[in-house]
Amino acid sequence: MTTQNVDGKAAAKSGRLVLLRHGQTAWSESGQHTGRTNIPLTSEGERQAIAAGDRLREAFPDGFAQGCVFASPLRRAQQTADLAGFTQRATLDGIAEWDYGRAEGRTRQQVSEAAGFAWDVWRDGSLALPESLEGDWEETLPSGERIAVHNGRGETLDEAAARARGAIAEVLPLVESGRDVLLVAHAHILRILTSQWLGVEPEFARQLRLDTAHYSVLGQYKGDNVIERWNS
Repeated sequence: MTTQNVDGKAAAKSGRLVLLRHGQTAWSESGQHTGRTNIPLTSEGERQAIAAGDRLREAFPDGFAQGCVFASPLRRAQQTADLAGFTQRATLDGIAEWDYGRAEGRTRQQVSEAAGFAWDVWRDGSLALPESLEGDWEETLPSGERIAVHNGRGETLDEAAARARGAIAEVLPLVESGRDVLLVAHAHILRILTSQWLGVEPEFARQLRLDTAHYSVLGQYKGDNVIERWNS
């Protein structure tokens, strides 16, 4: 794909970075922080993933070239990619969800009660929480499946942002060569990645809403990295 520059010469047209959040899980409904816990999609999440694939094929009728689709290593993202029809893909560790550490598997209210103050993930992060919240446990999902939960140190917002920049760097050559790249991952890390694409502070990500199985498009306009579409 080419365009014309001011001298009338052909110039390469940059591709786009397409971000797809995974479908619904039991914890996305309950409000429990879901970072590295390997939780599956619900039946509704499976339906959402199929529908997301249909919307993406309508928006991108030429599809995504071989080697241009990546998914988080976590189960819910891999399931979403499969159900959306993107079975030929690579795994990109850099787009695993933000590691919530001591908040993992707990709601904001539960974390605030345990910490003794109105905790906020964007402002405070995991390290503001007491070490007594660390440990390993199991939870039974509404489906009856038991899942393992680990509460460790977690990541700071800056650490998650650095990881997102690394993921951008890995796929940027594809985008710059004019190819569209699809990333199937999670709400917070994709929002943080967007802040880093725009070159702003990672705290900006809290202003971006990204619903389950919705997609967004990042691109370039007149030399600037921009948001072309959000939460579609």
